[in-house]
Amino acid sequence: MTAVYDAAVIGAGAAGMMAAGVAAQRGLRVALLDHAARLAEKIRISGGGRCNFTNIGTTPANFLSRNPDFCRSALRAYTPRDFIELIERHGVRWHEKHRGQLFCDDSSESIIEVLRRECDAGGVHWRMPCAVRAVAFEDGDYVLDTAQGRLRARQLVLATGGMAIPQMGATDFSLSVARQFGLRIVEPRPALVPLVFDAQQWRPFAALAGVALEVGMRVAREAADPEDTPASPAGRRRGRHAAPGFVEDLLFTHRGLSGPAVLQISSYWRPGEALAVDLSPHEPMADHLLRHKHGGRQRLATVLAQAWPRRLAECWLAQAEGLGERRVADASDRDLRNLAARIHDWRLRPTGTAGYKKAEVMSGGVDTDELDQRSLQARRRPGLYVVGEAVDVTGWLGGYNFQWAWASGMACGRALAAA
Repeated sequence: MTAVYDAAVIGAGAAGMMAAGVAAQRGLRVALLDHAARLAEKIRISGGGRCNFTNIGTTPANFLSRNPDFCRSALRAYTPRDFIELIERHGVRWHEKHRGQLFCDDSSESIIEVLRRECDAGGVHWRMPCAVRAVAFEDGDYVLDTAQGRLRARQLVLATGGMAIPQMGATDFSLSVARQFGLRIVEPRPALVPLVFDAQQWRPFAALAGVALEVGMRVAREAADPEDTPASPAGRRRGRHAAPGFVEDLLFTHRGLSGPAVLQISSYWRPGEALAVDLSPHEPMADHLLRHKHGGRQRLATVLAQAWPRRLAECWLAQAEGLGERRVADASDRDLRNLAARIHDWRLRPTGTAGYKKAEVMSGGVDTDELDQRSLQARRRPGLYVVGEAVDVTGWLGGYNFQWAWASGMACGRALAAA
């Protein structure tokens, strides 16, 4: 016998549970399906197990999309304060870290439990683990062939996220179904991901694995054609984005660079482009070096180590011809200024990313031109909705992607129609 629902939500993650719970509490008969045996693994591991569940400074400027205005409606209708009020009603305690990032005092399980309770309050029909083998459209309904039998629903919500962290079960399911029904896809790629370098190029820095410091980082982007800019029609077609600079922590690894600075810039970086790294974003390095020159007998490495981790200072000077063992007093002002200039504008060219296995999210997804920004319903396919990471809306590191999940799930849950 085929079960019949007002809406079927595929994907019991952040956006899917939000959409299902909101719709069910409005009186809709909702089925929530997921192929995983354990609920919301990505929420569980986020924020080191404490879930960076939102950012109080969330604005549309913190997101990448071919249409940067698309996310405005959902974000305006459901703000970080709205989500805070929800979890506080359930007794969840939280705290703010730097740059507006909010975390649970206890564990990510607190957020999962809030969403579970919200779904249960509306009588959501849980189906998990339950793989969806095929989706079809018959006689005005979406028909799902699942491991637990067939079900029909007038409305279908794709909420399975993206391809990041495939070892936890992430797939391209939402994109595949969207393509099946004729929706255009912005080419997906790993985002918030470490960058890797040619082994030979990186050899001098491999020994710095584990060294961390705060840096400024940007993409050293130069458009070959003045018409191919982020704001131009050609640039928009290519998904170009005006890449901001970030001041964040950088972590050296055996193969390249990681840490928040790199994860942030990775969403804007494209193959072939160089990075420009400011290794002293808060102090002019020329002033620091020249201040220690007169009357100083310290080695340059010692002076640099007052501003940097010592391993980095020694490694950096080892690459600077003629400066490795010199005392700061013996270096000319010109040499010190040139050294400072290189420190403030270190250029390096990654060969690629560490891939979906190391990425926190997927960039790209269902083209926002295909969706209504207020409801997340497909314009050309009534009754089909796409929410969360599967949409071409990608947030910065720091809680923004969860806020998009809550906001898009809420917009969809409010828009789903009762029988």
